[in-house]
Amino acid sequence: MSREQSSMRPQDIVVLLKIASHQDETWQQIPVAKQLGLSQSEMSKSLNRSKYAGLIDETGRKVRKLALMDFIQYGLPYVFPQRPGSIVRGVPTAHSAPPLNKQIKSDEAYVWPYSKGSVRGQSISPLYKTVPEATEHDLALYELLALVDAIRLGSSREKKLAISEMKKRICTP
Repeated sequence: MSREQSSMRPQDIVVLLKIASHQDETWQQIPVAKQLGLSQSEMSKSLNRSKYAGLIDETGRKVRKLALMDFIQYGLPYVFPQRPGSIVRGVPTAHSAPPLNKQIKSDEAYVWPYSKGSVRGQSISPLYKTVPEATEHDLALYELLALVDAIRLGSSREKKLAISEMKKRICTP
């Protein structure tokens, strides 16, 4: 795999979280790609990058959950950082979305820009452009991606809560 092809991309995290949200259920590449708004080739390249990085096993079927958690906790905020932008309508994320919105009260809302969104808040670029649509009918993926955003841009307290929640959802059978 060439150096350019081996570099992780934001959609790789979305793919890994989608697979991890299935827990140990079997999944098929084509339906998952469609659900995430990815082409078959994008999905295949994503899985290959994740194999190369050691975040998915050699079969490309099982996420290495502890390695993924380490990457999300220690690497993601540096590799895919985020800063709040202008006020837009969208889908709540980070501390404004479940499950953190039950633990953190804030007058400040963070949202992924989306025309069908129900909340106005500061814009947060999702890890991948199809995230708002991909999470409309997948609560488990939505919550994982909202937790990822809390890790990407939250305060120390928010990050700690988000990491704890992610570990419960990804590492606990």
